[in-house]
Amino acid sequence: MAEEHTLKEYANPSMEEPHAIIGYPTVEGDKFEIKPAFLNLVQRNQFSGSPIEDPNLHTSTFYRLSVTYKNQEAVRLHLFPFSLKDKASTWFHSLEVGSITSWDQMRRAFLARFFPPSRTAQLRARLYQLTQKDEESLHDA
Repeated sequence: MAEEHTLKEYANPSMEEPHAIIGYPTVEGDKFEIKPAFLNLVQRNQFSGSPIEDPNLHTSTFYRLSVTYKNQEAVRLHLFPFSLKDKASTWFHSLEVGSITSWDQMRRAFLARFFPPSRTAQLRARLYQLTQKDEESLHDA
């Protein structure tokens, strides 16, 4: 049963640690360390949630960056929130506490939000409406 709070309790800042959206896997053996330079690299390639950004490209780039680490699953889950900003970060923080427990779940949730089936249908419709102009090769069209 969920703990009940008064409206006043919600209005006051909480001194408790924030709840984790991600259920991080335990790391076997040695603990891993994320170097500050790597974190900076991830943050320089942030996804904001803009319609002109490609979420598939973002996850692909993020994945390629993370394969250089041991404990890749844990590293991906720890770092992915740092690769988001603006609308994408707001979306991430709206997820239910403990709802993400694997990289595959994170990737699927991210793509479902930022590359929904409607966007796929929209791109497919643009391909079907392809027209070739006079004196334009098929390759150029």
